[in-house]
Amino acid sequence: MNLLPHYFPALTPQQLQLFQQLETEFRATNEAINLVSRTDMDNFVERHVLHSLGIAKVIQFPKGSAVLDVGTGGGLPGLPLAIMFPDVHFHLVDSIGKKIRAVQFMAAALGLHNVTAEQTRAEQLRTKYDYVVSRAVARLATFHPWIAHRFKPQGVPGAGLYYLKGGDLTEEIAESGLKAKVTDLSSFFEEEFFETKKVVFVPAK
Repeated sequence: MNLLPHYFPALTPQQLQLFQQLETEFRATNEAINLVSRTDMDNFVERHVLHSLGIAKVIQFPKGSAVLDVGTGGGLPGLPLAIMFPDVHFHLVDSIGKKIRAVQFMAAALGLHNVTAEQTRAEQLRTKYDYVVSRAVARLATFHPWIAHRFKPQGVPGAGLYYLKGGDLTEEIAESGLKAKVTDLSSFFEEEFFETKKVVFVPAK
């Protein structure tokens, strides 16, 4: 767990304990339903928790704001971000029921009162949010239309989509026709895993 205080020295002992508990709960849940591969489970903190928290290196969600996590799977990046930002509300959605039930169970076990989880698709939602986060669910051209109308009209600073992706995204961004700003996570994290990992920011219209 030393990676977290190394990169996020402001984390409280309580937050670090929650991250440790998240790993324990996730490991137990992963035995029952395969949320991530076994190899990834061995590197859970680096490849899942720290990767999710890459978004927190790019944006500090203001207190009271609302974040939608689309295609959350096993609660990533939503659960780590909810621990990082306890005064921000996170709504985690996925179309697969057993994954959402696992997320609801883990959020309850950790006492994360700032998390709600629902089995649905992003395009079926009616609620509006300040921010949308996601981890490589689909190509940007496919994904963005699902969430384009999910933003609150007034717009908080930095409102928009924060999308965790890997590899060379030049062609994908061009194809989408979107104005996107790409941040390399290798600027923040020195582990080899982050060499090709990025956060793509697309501002809310």
